[in-house]
Amino acid sequence: MKKDKVTKGNDNIFAEIGVPEPKATLIRSQIMSRITEIIKERGLNQTQAGKILGLDQSRVSQLMNGKLSLFSHEHLYKLLNSLEQDVEIIIKPKSENEKSAITSLLLAMQPA
Repeated sequence: MKKDKVTKGNDNIFAEIGVPEPKATLIRSQIMSRITEIIKERGLNQTQAGKILGLDQSRVSQLMNGKLSLFSHEHLYKLLNSLEQDVEIIIKPKSENEKSAITSLLLAMQPA
């Protein structure tokens, strides 16, 4: 039986598949996932979530199904605020041990 060779990729699937701006796409994906988690944690259906977010049900469906190109970072920040989530953006000099400056996302979870 022939064994397929498996290689470990990097931490960003969007870079692996050649998406333009993979870091920004990954962050948008992570934010959308967190919004979806909040909706599910609150036990909301898409219509209820839409009322909170100011979106119709079909748009909530697109959000929850990861239609990345339909939501800008700015729009996602507003949706997080609608869900009573603070969004903080920190701009700082890159650390000395980094080759180049990076963009990253830190998701702080509410303690149970």
